[in-house]
This record gives sequence, C-alpha cells and structure tokens, in this order.
Amino acid sequence: MPRRLPELLTGFAVIIAAALFLVYAMRGAGEVNAGGYPLQAQFSSIGGLTVGADVKIGGVVIGHVASERLDPNTYAAIVRLAINNNIKVPADSSASVTSDGLLGNSYIAVAPGGSNTMLAPGQGFAVTQSAINIQDLLGKFIFSMGSGSSDKAGSSSAPANGGASGNPAALK
Repeated sequence: MPRRLPELLTGFAVIIAAALFLVYAMRGAGEVNAGGYPLQAQFSSIGGLTVGADVKIGGVVIGHVASERLDPNTYAAIVRLAINNNIKVPADSSASVTSDGLLGNSYIAVAPGGSNTMLAPGQGFAVTQSAINIQDLLGKFIFSMGSGSSDKAGSSSAPANGGASGNPAALK
C-alpha cells in the first residue's frame, strides 16, 4: 500500500491539471479578443471566412474578424472587424475576402486609399470585393478545356473516294 500512494497522488494531480486545462479552454472557446475599434464591411459572399480570421494590410495583421451576420433584407454578409487602435484606415480604402492559396485560410485584405480622412469607429468600407470560389473557377476551366476540341478534324461529310459510297455495287 505505501508504494501505491505516490502513484495515486500523481494520477489525481494529472486529472486535476487536465480538468483545469479543459475549463480554461472552454472559457475561451468562441471568443475573439475584440480589442481595437470596430469597422464593418458588407460582402455578397464571404466564402470560408470565419470569426477570428486575420485582417491584413500589405500582409501585416492589423486586426481580426470579430463577428459575421446575415442582413435579412439584402441577404448580404455583414462582417464586423476589430482593428488595432494604433492603425488608422483611410476612408477610401477597400476590403476584399482572399486566401493564402488553394488550401490557405481566408482573411480580409485591406487596400488603403489615399484619403487624409480616416474611418471612424463603426463606419464601413465603401468598396468591397467578395470571396472568389476557387472550386467553381477550376470546374469551369476544366469543363471549357474538355468541350473545345471535339469538332476540329474531319468535319466534312463527303466520302474520300470522289463521291462514291462504300457500297461495292456503286463502284461498278
């Protein structure tokens, strides 16, 4: 029995540590650090964009996607962004949903404009570009490549032997 006591105490310590990690993970699940000021963007399609995705200017992260919702009147996706307080975005900037590659994560790319007026908290981007569906584009490309080469050679319906058909009686 004295030898089992340290093993039992170690087992209980591991179980307690695992429970603490589980509680910590559950508290933070679904939450995004929304520090910074909010901006909005309206898109017809956001593709695979998720809450917590990055907002970038020139490849540098300047914020995160804080929330997504559907406008019940226009059926547009309204995305709320949390932009770092030390970054000011010009009022004529544009926002687009893009990805890091074919299998990359989606994010919001902001193209800064040249205006001296900055977007105030709560304002939205005047110009947006929705997500491009890569799978649809690849499907259209593959379909167009397959259907374009079926009628290029041998389109003449006249026989090659000077007008005679393949009937041996017609050759006599």
